[in-house]
Amino acid sequence: MRKRSAALAVVAASILFAPQALVPQAQAFGTIRSFGQNAEHERITRSGLAGFGFGPDSLSEIAGKNGTWGAVGAPDNPTRGLGGNKAAHCDGGDFFASPGYPQSSVAAATELTRCRNYIYNNINAAVTDAAGLVKANLALDSTSTFGGCNYNGAKGRAKCNVFEDMGMAFHAAQDFYSHTNWIDAPRATPSIANPQGLNNTVPATWLSPTPVTFPTGLISGCYDGFPEAFHCGGRIKHATLNKDTAGAARGGGGAYARAMNVAALDTRAKWAYFESRLIAVYGAPRGNKMICVLKRDNPGSC
Repeated sequence: MRKRSAALAVVAASILFAPQALVPQAQAFGTIRSFGQNAEHERITRSGLAGFGFGPDSLSEIAGKNGTWGAVGAPDNPTRGLGGNKAAHCDGGDFFASPGYPQSSVAAATELTRCRNYIYNNINAAVTDAAGLVKANLALDSTSTFGGCNYNGAKGRAKCNVFEDMGMAFHAAQDFYSHTNWIDAPRATPSIANPQGLNNTVPATWLSPTPVTFPTGLISGCYDGFPEAFHCGGRIKHATLNKDTAGAARGGGGAYARAMNVAALDTRAKWAYFESRLIAVYGAPRGNKMICVLKRDNPGSC
């Protein structure tokens, strides 16, 4: 969800949600419950992490709750400055096989690969930041608790740091399913205005820790600023492909619900991978205690 306004720098610090009503935006899965959004990132994250044993406060920190951004919503916060970061939202990977298309297939694949790299760079950062949760002697670090997490890019308490890293990874991966043609139904006569869909109903293996070859035909939409028609003339636009809401261009026919579901499955897989990395890097006793600290509202009970 990108925001564009000179006034944002003034109002964003004091108004949590109102700025989103004031400015043009390229939609992503939503973070709030108004202006066409229905807290999609929160709902996807809660669904994906269900069954992992998170305490309610810890889950609300990473997923957000009404009135907060949460870690997963931080990339949509205008004060975070990630609105124009294509990798953070899996945008910019547009291509159509027609003479003179403004971007090559190689450049499009490069943009989407940057998104994949962004996801795993943040997961790796979460593994590194987890060192602050539990000491080598298995004693809890004084920064293992959370409270007052800002998710503004500045390092603070270890639990906040890990959640912020994972929130960044989750956000990009979730946007992948809304902003690409991965789950879209096939088109009989694809065009720039109605590009081909890949018709998948499961998470992309290419987004797994050991990716396969770049998927043939995978694209996302162009977003270089608002209005899209001005910045992305003659290209497949973000607005053409997104399934951010049920009423979006490609949100109908169950596509919105399918994108939400597949994104939740991907979120689940990435948290499970993160847990496995903690154990691999720090050993089972320390790694499992880190996992406990992250999930429990009272880390002292671990």
